[in-house]
Amino acid sequence: MALKKINTVLTAAFILFILWFGAEFILSPETTAPGFGLPSRPSGDGGGFLVVKGIRDVVLALVLGVLLVTGHRRALGWVLLVEALAAYGDMTTVLAHHGSVATAFGVHGLTATLMVVNGLLVLRETRKVASAPATPAPQPA
Repeated sequence: MALKKINTVLTAAFILFILWFGAEFILSPETTAPGFGLPSRPSGDGGGFLVVKGIRDVVLALVLGVLLVTGHRRALGWVLLVEALAAYGDMTTVLAHHGSVATAFGVHGLTATLMVVNGLLVLRETRKVASAPATPAPQPA
């Protein structure tokens, strides 16, 4: 299977996963929150922060989707690298608030690292295209 196809499948999987996770936080934050890895869900009116997290995830997925569908693969690679910072931030947040270490590393850390690998593979794929030697235009005789 060509590198471009592998990258496309991996990116599409990330998009679907992030969309699903974000939608879960928007539609049912009270049942989704425990899976995030924090020791307790916000009390009082703090549940709105979970919806904000869901909206963030949906927007991150849509940005990747737009770049994938429009064929802006080099930008897609860079955005995958940048968006991995959100997952590393989630990992750090869970660890800093004495949440589940297994979830911090096994969900957020692993997701972030796979996004970095996917981003680097997309950049590698596009580098080959970008660095291809230009063919000189034929000169009129």
